[in-house]
Amino acid sequence: MSGLTDTVTLANGVKMPKLGFGVWQVKDGEEAVNAVKDALEAGYRSIDTAAAYQNEEGVGKAIQQSGISRDDLFITTKVWNSDQGYESTLEAFETSMNKLGLDVLDLYLIHWPVEGKYKETWKALEKLYKDGRVKAIGVCNFHQHHLEDLLEEAEVVPMVNQIELHPKLTQEPLRDYCKVKGIHVEAWSPLGSGKLLNHPVLQDIAKKHEKSVAQVILRWDLQHGIITIPKSVTKSRIIENTNVFDFELSAHEMSVIDQLNEDERTGPDPDNFDF
Repeated sequence: MSGLTDTVTLANGVKMPKLGFGVWQVKDGEEAVNAVKDALEAGYRSIDTAAAYQNEEGVGKAIQQSGISRDDLFITTKVWNSDQGYESTLEAFETSMNKLGLDVLDLYLIHWPVEGKYKETWKALEKLYKDGRVKAIGVCNFHQHHLEDLLEEAEVVPMVNQIELHPKLTQEPLRDYCKVKGIHVEAWSPLGSGKLLNHPVLQDIAKKHEKSVAQVILRWDLQHGIITIPKSVTKSRIIENTNVFDFELSAHEMSVIDQLNEDERTGPDPDNFDF
């Protein structure tokens, strides 16, 4: 039976769990420590944080207190917009690593494509990768044109592009482009910030499978080969989101969900984000 230990293989051979735990909007301190510990106890092995979330210390404490071998964990963090640039990215990385209490990071991402800066930022990520400080590097919120621009000079192709992706924003053209380039797509806000949980079409499918709408959406991600990182601070939901490996959506159900796309974002458009 497949499950939380299921991985995708990134372009450089590194294995990354298909289902991870996101900590956006989780408060640092007790809330972050408890949420991450609950997630690890539930079987998650991939934790996704960012400098901008201001909870790297809580994530680090939870990792240390969990007793789980570092080799069994996959930890992601991101460089924030105000730290972009070559030297400032290298400094920001060290700050994040100190907060997390780690020597080596599994995945380091550029959080947003800050115009005029992301190429220098990427050079810093390439250095960290070549120096063995990071096992894999990637980007977030990059449209196809950002990736094309980056690839004109990049020595290493991003291994991951983490983007807003859910049934109302399926991002199919971008997913197709990433597939051609060997870039794995990872969904942030996979549940549409909770706005999709009352959708009648998704509720019907969930009822048929005796599952929650959240479980149906996460299953849809996984069957599309999309890495997904739901967030919750409620232990029961953290556990519920792991129970997506004991059912399968039919080709028809997958198609019905695909057709819910309206290119509707819950977060900023990377082309119109006030950096």
